[in-house]
Order: sequence, then C-alpha cells, then structure tokens
Amino acid sequence: MSGYGHEGDERTFAALPPARGAAFARTWWGLAWLKALEDTALDGQQLKAGRRHARAGAVGAVSVRPGRITAVVKDRDGTPYRSDVLVREFTEEEWDRLLDLAVDSAGHIAALLDREMPPHLVEDAAAAGLELLPGIGDLEPECGCEAWDHCPHTTALSYQVARLLDEDPFVLLLMRGRGERTLLDQLQERSASRAARGGRSRGDGDTPGADSTERGTTGGMPGVSAEEVYAEAFLLPPLPAPPAAPEAPGASPSLDTETDPAPGVDPAALEFLATDAAARARRMLREALDAGAAVDGLSGAVVPGGGAPGAGGFDAAVPLLTVAQDAVRLAVESPLPWITARLTAGSDRTRGEMDLATRAWQVGGPAALAVLEEEWTPDAEALAWAAARLAEAWEDDERPVLRRSGGARWTAVGTDAQVRLGEDGRWWPYLKSGARWSPAGPPDRDPATALAAAVAAGPTGAGG
Repeated sequence: MSGYGHEGDERTFAALPPARGAAFARTWWGLAWLKALEDTALDGQQLKAGRRHARAGAVGAVSVRPGRITAVVKDRDGTPYRSDVLVREFTEEEWDRLLDLAVDSAGHIAALLDREMPPHLVEDAAAAGLELLPGIGDLEPECGCEAWDHCPHTTALSYQVARLLDEDPFVLLLMRGRGERTLLDQLQERSASRAARGGRSRGDGDTPGADSTERGTTGGMPGVSAEEVYAEAFLLPPLPAPPAAPEAPGASPSLDTETDPAPGVDPAALEFLATDAAARARRMLREALDAGAAVDGLSGAVVPGGGAPGAGGFDAAVPLLTVAQDAVRLAVESPLPWITARLTAGSDRTRGEMDLATRAWQVGGPAALAVLEEEWTPDAEALAWAAARLAEAWEDDERPVLRRSGGARWTAVGTDAQVRLGEDGRWWPYLKSGARWSPAGPPDRDPATALAAAVAAGPTGAGG
C-alpha cells in the first residue's frame, strides 16, 4: 500500500457467483471502468479469456485497498494465481480539492449515499485536474503468471470489479485512497468547518473583523445560508424514535345486526373491505416506520421517511389503483372463493384471466399486471434503446435468436420463453403454456437474466 492510504481503509468482497449471460456492468461508471480495461489491454484474446474466467466464477474473494485490487484467480486447469491491478492514488492535495468539490454540492453527497456516481462531480473534478475514473493505461496489471500485460487473470479480476463498482462507487474512491468511513468523516468535518466560517470555502477571502450580520443576510434580508443549514445536519442530535405500530390490525365491527341493510349493500362484503382497509393501513404504517428508522449514512441521524441509502425508502405518494387493479389485489389477499368469484365478475375477467392476473400481481404488483394485460408499443427512441440492451446482454456465441412479437415483447425462437419490456425499463420473464403467456418471475434490468428465468421455469413451471 502506498503512503496516501488511511489505516483500516480496506474492504474484502466475497467471491461473486458466475455471471453467465449477463452484462458485467450496467452503470455508466462501471462501463467506464471496462472501457479503461479494454483500451489498455493490448491483446483482445486475453480479454476474451478473462471474460470466460469471470463468467465461470474463477475469481475468488476480491480485496480492495488504496491503489490496488487483489484476488486469487484460477486458470482453466485449476491453477491459482495471485492477480493485482494497480490504480494511482490521489495525493493529499488532490483529495483536498476533491473534498471541497463534494462539499460544494449537497447533491454530490446525496448521490454517493444512494450508491451512485454523480456525473457532475466527475466533470467538476476533471475541470480541477482530477480524473476520478481511470482512462487508457491507468489499470496496471501484476500477476503470478508473470505476464507483462493484462492476462486472463487480471482481466477476469477487472471484470468482476466492474460488478462491484456497479453496486457501490465508494469502491472506486477507496482505490483512489479513501474508504467510505474515512471519506464521510472528512466531509462531515469540512462541512462543519465551512458552516462555522459562514458557509464559505477556505481561501474565499475572509476579512478579519468582518461584520457577521453581513454574512447572514441576503439582499438586505436577514437569514441563514442554505449551505450552512445543510452542514449543521451533521451536528444535530437524532430525532426521538417513532412510536411502535400496533401488534395487529384492528378488527372490523360486525355488521350482522337486526337492521336490514340498505338496498345494494352486502354486509359480509363490507366487513371484508373494512378488514382489508385496516390491514393495509397497518402495513403502510409499518413500512413508513421501518423506512423512517433507517440511519442516514452521512450523519447517523434518524431520517423520517428517508429509508436506507439505495433502498428507496417509503414513498407516501403511492399511486391510486384503478378498480380493475384493486380487484386483482383483493383477489390475491382473499382466502374466500365467493369473494374471488365476485371480484372476477365485477372486473369483467374470466376465471382464467383472473388466475393470470393474480399470478402477475404476486410477482410485481400493478407494474406486472400492466405488462400482462396491456400491450405497450414503444416509440422509436424506446425501441432503439431496447434493441441496444438486447444486443449487449449476451456474448456473441451465447446470444439467442429473438423475434419481436409485437409491442414490447420478444420471444426466443425455438422456446416457450419470452421477455417483455415494461415502461419503467425493466424486463419481465414470460413462459407459454398452451395458448397463453404467463408471468414466470420478477423483473430484471438485464434482459438476459429475465430470459434465463423464463427458460428455467420450464414447460411445467409458472406457465401452469
């Protein structure tokens, strides 16, 4: 380890499972890492062999520390080689500049905590002479096989690291010399220091004895800068814990009374709806409390409704369901055949259509139901995006023959497997049984993974 790293800044990731048929990187920063590798390596055959090693799961646990990534990679005959890829660390002065850039924008920090690499931070760093992402020649190989250039072992290691980067861009920052905890501590210290100076960066020309009220005014109006308020979030104590959710949902009152119901009112059905409403209210409350209790990784403070970084949190703005959608939801949650029969008839579905609809709901809720029952036709831009994703999802020798089956549906020729593209960009696996296509599992951002799920479901799987 070179001299710029901080003690304890090292992470070890367990060996990743084989990645057959799936792309190694999906994010723009993961793809940039692979481009640096492919531009640096002189022998395309070594790259191809490295991809095969990585897809086969030949890369062991990956150690990441400042300036270096390391793993043991097994050759095709089982021979293990220690493989390293070296990346230049930033100097202390370079880290000072990068930290100043990160503190300048709350969005940079928020994006990193969401496990995303903010493009503007990369652009701002480049303008300041700092290349966060590696370029051609920046990935230096060292391997026990004594190859002088990238060999299959260092190439396989680099492909696996792209998968790690996809999930957590802090891995790249650790290679550059700062681990996540160290980096967040330094950001906190810098933000607090800036707040104490009135929200100004070092070197902004503080004048000794300047009137502090001038720094707290905007256009003659008294106030506090937004930057200072944001920085103080690091210093405030956490909020008290929210109250606990009830142990069980409330029970519906009995509507079986001596009074006759009004015409058109079914007391048993109304009791069912009241029970369902109570259960949904309790479930939504628990989701809100669980998300609200998540710890903000930057300050350690409880953030109401914030959710864990990258977890999405609780979204109070849940879209309202249509009558047809809610009928399916109720049918999924109802154990009573007469309720399901009424919901089927009331939503103008046949029994078979309701069976498919409930199956879709169970794997993906309203989005899955829309993919099943609505045939979305992508515009030219969306269709071009889909074609590009399908083209890059498989290696040339593994790509299936796909036939577009109308709208946003592609069927693998010679199989009963199909993938459907949802309007949110996710791919849904489908399996044909008889004359009907049925959901075969949850969606995936990668069409190869979705199609593999459909094929794995088999002719007697989810297609029923």
